[in-house]
Amino acid sequence: MGFKCGIVGLPNVGKSTLFNALTQTSAAQAANYPFCTIEPNVGDVGVPDERLDTLAGIAGSAQIIPTRLTFVDIAGLVKGASKGEGLGNQFLANIRETDAIAHVVRCFEDGDITHVSGKVDPVADIETIETELMLADLDSLEKRFVNTEKKAKQGDKESKELAGLMSRALELLREGKPARLVERSHEEETMFRGLGLLSSKPVLYVCNVEEASADKGNAFSDRVKAFAAKEGNRAVVVSAKIESEIAVLPPADQKDYLDAVGLSEPGLNRVIREGYALLGLLTYFTVGPKEARAWTITKGTRAPAAAGVIHTDFEKGFIRAETIAYGDYVTNKGEAGARDAGKFRLEGKEYVVADGDVMHFRFNT
Repeated sequence: MGFKCGIVGLPNVGKSTLFNALTQTSAAQAANYPFCTIEPNVGDVGVPDERLDTLAGIAGSAQIIPTRLTFVDIAGLVKGASKGEGLGNQFLANIRETDAIAHVVRCFEDGDITHVSGKVDPVADIETIETELMLADLDSLEKRFVNTEKKAKQGDKESKELAGLMSRALELLREGKPARLVERSHEEETMFRGLGLLSSKPVLYVCNVEEASADKGNAFSDRVKAFAAKEGNRAVVVSAKIESEIAVLPPADQKDYLDAVGLSEPGLNRVIREGYALLGLLTYFTVGPKEARAWTITKGTRAPAAAGVIHTDFEKGFIRAETIAYGDYVTNKGEAGARDAGKFRLEGKEYVVADGDVMHFRFNT
């Protein structure tokens, strides 16, 4: 089960530098000119989770395997991208293939790094990108709506439902509002996702600040946070420059560097965790002497489907899930203690897995 978060933004805002730090590689070239990233770079990153280390310590696990999130570095968008400006069509197609958007916003002044509009205005930058996504959606929907509406009038039930959904999306887009604000029922969610609307994707704003503001941000990032809160979205503050420097240090030296710049953890940990939460994901664990491992599922996943993330045979032959809540596992110092304390449960097919559950699946082969 793969989850992709696309890193987008205007040129020269620090997207590729952030991507390099996230993946701890130099896979994405960072340079001071637009479109240095043409093909999207893709990198898997481990999701930081202290619970996994705690569980491994209790169980004496030989190996620790975190769950992972995929980040896609997408080249800088510019005004007019929805009409093909700046290789816009290609970039918009890359965004369409992601599950969520990490929108990197320039929140620093630096005369040596060119800004495409000539001034630093993070909210205006956000609105430029958002407008291009909405214009692309509007163009796409208007073309498809005609045929869908025609089928609906001919009595096709599915087309009638789809036309209603498309009509609501078009109304919002024509008002200059993103498609993610479309009111829809739970039953309509799959159909809505099938529309592939760029502005329907959840957004995390990543405020790239100068080094001195890496801890608490600055006036620019405060404006982005206020904008995000009004939208119901999330925002985090990082210094891509600091993060890129931390990423190349040996693990033993990273803490000293963080202490020196006044940070308790890499800012990228927050980016990864927020991206994970943005996608509506949660983690369950499998723990034993060989390995402690984290697994990714979406909120609301039932036990058989959660088992299927490990192997499809586990889902097909699912019998029961041996389950211990994370807190109970830790409090009782492992599986044996949890059993003795009556905190070991056998859950069936209807059980909705909770974040932090420690699980072992029984299944027929």
